[in-house]
Amino acid sequence: MTIAAKDIDAADIPGNLQGGDYSPYHVFSAEEWSRFRADTPLTLTADEVQRLRSLNDPVDLGEVRRIYLSLSRLLSAHVEASQILFQQRKRFLSMSDETKTPFVIGIAGSVAVGKSTTARILAELLARWPSSPKVDLITTDGFLYPNAILQRENMMDRKGFPESYDIGALLRFLSAIKAGQPNVKAPTYSHLTYDVIPDRFQTIDRPDILIFEGINVLQSRNLPADGKIVPMVSDFFDFSIYIDAEESLIHSWYVSRFMRLRETAFKDPQSFFHRYATIGEDAARAIAEGLWHNINLKNLHQNILPTRPRADLILQKGPNHLTQTVALRKL
Repeated sequence: MTIAAKDIDAADIPGNLQGGDYSPYHVFSAEEWSRFRADTPLTLTADEVQRLRSLNDPVDLGEVRRIYLSLSRLLSAHVEASQILFQQRKRFLSMSDETKTPFVIGIAGSVAVGKSTTARILAELLARWPSSPKVDLITTDGFLYPNAILQRENMMDRKGFPESYDIGALLRFLSAIKAGQPNVKAPTYSHLTYDVIPDRFQTIDRPDILIFEGINVLQSRNLPADGKIVPMVSDFFDFSIYIDAEESLIHSWYVSRFMRLRETAFKDPQSFFHRYATIGEDAARAIAEGLWHNINLKNLHQNILPTRPRADLILQKGPNHLTQTVALRKL
């Protein structure tokens, strides 16, 4: 069966040229997209998917079949194409000792939209390809400035905004990865203490594929007038994905997750948010609403959503947290 691609509505892609004929994307319904999986085998079990998904994320084995198997097949084609190009360039430059650097996949999107679930499921699926590639996953949380610095600079209410990250450290990490250096260290982050963990690192040793997940990984920056090189995080990506949903849905998911955490992780005395576990439900909900409107919604409007049209692929989720449409950038 031939599946006809429709041009995505320009209104759905910020900054797009007006008129469907000029859209840089094809868009498919979840059902259309699922047919592209062809004979890609399902290598995950229901229990594994349940372990990989985040709190309040109902992604199941059916969603893996509908969305992630086709995405895994697409990424396999991109990785294979990059390897062929590498071999051709290697011959062109007569560099027999050159080794292929990791294929880097960036995953962006709002808080509470399901980036972590997507990243973990993809990492497992890619690692189970017949070629058994080495796959690593890194989040940008570890590259946030420690709370002590954010507090000193009066930036705690800007945590997650671009200026709250140590961009220098982040770019040095990605530069080392793309240079093929061994044992590159990335700082780690605790969601329990809501802070970077001092002197604790995740070591990345020349994987075949690196998944790099974070809310602002597709963020652009001002370019220097003198033309000097100022790289952006996305310059190091070979493929990028944006997880999307209506603002009202993300709002609802964020508040719902906060209330669930209040009954689980927040009860731990070591939790940064432990104080919210002991207050009334109405007061806790009011705090969640305040955090959403005063921090996360502002970050979404100012920094995250404007990066959506920079992605190679956009997964648009519906009210049930499952993907409804997939937009794929044209070649």
